[in-house]
Amino acid sequence: MAKTKVPQWKKDVVKQIEGYIKKYPIIGIINMQELPGSTSQDMRRKLRDKAEILMAKKRLIKLALEALKATKPNLAELEKYLGGEPALIFTSENPFKLYKTIQKNKSPAPAKPGQIAPRDLILPAGPTPFTPGPMISEFSSLGVKAGVEQGKIAIKQDFMAARKGEPIKEKIAGLLTKMGIQPFEVGMNLVAVYENGFVFTQETLAIDESAYVANIEKAARWAFNLSIESAYPTKENREILIIKAFRDARAVAIEGAVLEKDVIDQLLAKASAQASSLKKDLKV
Repeated sequence: MAKTKVPQWKKDVVKQIEGYIKKYPIIGIINMQELPGSTSQDMRRKLRDKAEILMAKKRLIKLALEALKATKPNLAELEKYLGGEPALIFTSENPFKLYKTIQKNKSPAPAKPGQIAPRDLILPAGPTPFTPGPMISEFSSLGVKAGVEQGKIAIKQDFMAARKGEPIKEKIAGLLTKMGIQPFEVGMNLVAVYENGFVFTQETLAIDESAYVANIEKAARWAFNLSIESAYPTKENREILIIKAFRDARAVAIEGAVLEKDVIDQLLAKASAQASSLKKDLKV
């Protein structure tokens, strides 16, 4: 049986991918599904000096990954993340920095019927921009409790429009748009990144920087307090430890009535107070 001849363009694409994999230490998988062409071109311009983006068919990407998996440990793990319409991004940029750059350039987008809610979508209680009219009936038909307050329609209590993970119904999508609620983001979706044998997923890359810094500060405070309590000297705590040691020694000297020049005044004052108390008790 004759072998099917592989078109030259496919071979060229695989070779091109292999070349980029050899050239760059960081290899990422992007899902370009439902990404508008204008947004894609805009991101390519913004990343021009930092990264190379290459779109290709899943089969061709897999062939390139298979061909070079012996040269880069765990490289084949990236195959798991070739969903939707995959593209490859090649860079020398730190993976976390790359993820942050891509996230910063996303823009909000309205919901479309059938899309999966990324979080609980709630219409909050309070005034709306709508005047009394057909919107009252629309709210009522969807189960939203609403009335008229000061010439505007007001939602009486929070309404769960769609729960996280559920498809958004057509009428709900329309209502969310009218309310100005845009629960989605338009932009490149960085799914996973490979570096030095490790594959970082979206969950790992999405670091809350403020929480991360807060945790480091808390850990530093705990470590400092522990070093003081255990009397473990460091450059940062040595002054406090000396002050604490002096105070502790002074307290011991006063309690043990040790005649020493730094506590003699306190000892005389203590003796005087005790004598006065005894004199009073004995009515001398």
